[in-house]
Amino acid sequence: MHAPAIIFDHVTVAYGRGRKRSEALRNFNLRIARGETVALLGPSGSGKSTALKALAGFVRPVFGTVRLDGEDVTDLPPAKRGIGVVVQSYALFPHMRVRDNVAFGLRARRTKSDRIAECVDDALAMVSMSAYADRYPRELSGGQQQRVAIARALAIRPRVLLLDEPLAALDAQLRLSMIAELRQLQQSLPDTAMLYVTHDQSEALALADRIAVMRDAELVDVDSAHNLWTRPPTDFTANFLGAPI
Repeated sequence: MHAPAIIFDHVTVAYGRGRKRSEALRNFNLRIARGETVALLGPSGSGKSTALKALAGFVRPVFGTVRLDGEDVTDLPPAKRGIGVVVQSYALFPHMRVRDNVAFGLRARRTKSDRIAECVDDALAMVSMSAYADRYPRELSGGQQQRVAIARALAIRPRVLLLDEPLAALDAQLRLSMIAELRQLQQSLPDTAMLYVTHDQSEALALADRIAVMRDAELVDVDSAHNLWTRPPTDFTANFLGAPI
């Protein structure tokens, strides 16, 4: 396996002070290799989205460090981390055509226009949305909007791709279709580390090389999907995955 692209080293995120202090993430340690997909799996409030935000730079740890490719990025602004983020709500600009939505991050980085066109075309092709480049978000289905959101994240050529409950807003049939497409996307990005946040066990089992199970702001177990399913190390993991004990 490749060297770690992502390292969480004893990361703690807390809000408030004194008696009102609340830890949203506690002593979190995790390494993710380049080309590896790790799913953060757990119930609501378990700390999985907080871990993603700490990696993206949206929240700052009160203790510990976050490293990307060996670089300490704990205090680095989000825009300078080289990370692509896909969220549940898609967050597409309704007044922009698909092409301009995908180009948004590149323009924010003052990328040259010819390079923008190349990166946008490549990203749309990766998610099979090239034919929809001139449409507006309102003219797309939910699955198509999600593909555009993924293309926007990929257009900046990120070293890390973060997906926060990306399929939660889709119906069951479309979710299965998108899982298959995400599998294909993984194959086309062999050097990109992915962190996938979900509370859906089937998504984690289908997509992740390893699953990190979280509970009450802490990492409970981390292993391959096969090992966690066949030999769950804790009762919580067994019950949460629905695995045989």
